[in-house]
Amino acid sequence: MAQTFKGRPVLAGELEGEALVSKQPFNTTASYFTNMFAGNTKDAPCTDANNKELYEKDLSGAIICTPQAIGSTMGAGALMGMNSLGVGFKAMLFSQHIDSISAGGLIMDSIWNDRTVITIDLLGDEFMEAVKNGDKIAIAEDGTVTVG
Repeated sequence: MAQTFKGRPVLAGELEGEALVSKQPFNTTASYFTNMFAGNTKDAPCTDANNKELYEKDLSGAIICTPQAIGSTMGAGALMGMNSLGVGFKAMLFSQHIDSISAGGLIMDSIWNDRTVITIDLLGDEFMEAVKNGDKIAIAEDGTVTVG
């Protein structure tokens, strides 16, 4: 049975795809660390060994669902860099407020490079309880996210 959640569109857009879920805060720097220095890559396996849910899963083209992101200030550059290599996310969905590192990287990439990763925050704790890896996700322009 589909469930619907209403969040705040930070970078609005419409998209359908599959969820890739991190119940713990997603570490942008650790997850992309190896990929950032690999140069030309066709995929982007998660390199954060502390994230058992996503470790070694391909992050390219993903719809990441997480409470919040963490990491060093290099995380903003990691998000932009992976997008420039063509293996960035399609969307980031946050149950809490977007963190400043992700906001900086995603908004700068949208403005400077005309690449938009759909970003919705404030989806609530119920969103994180409901969403599972592989769930079908539909994102609407107004920040509505349907799971299932």
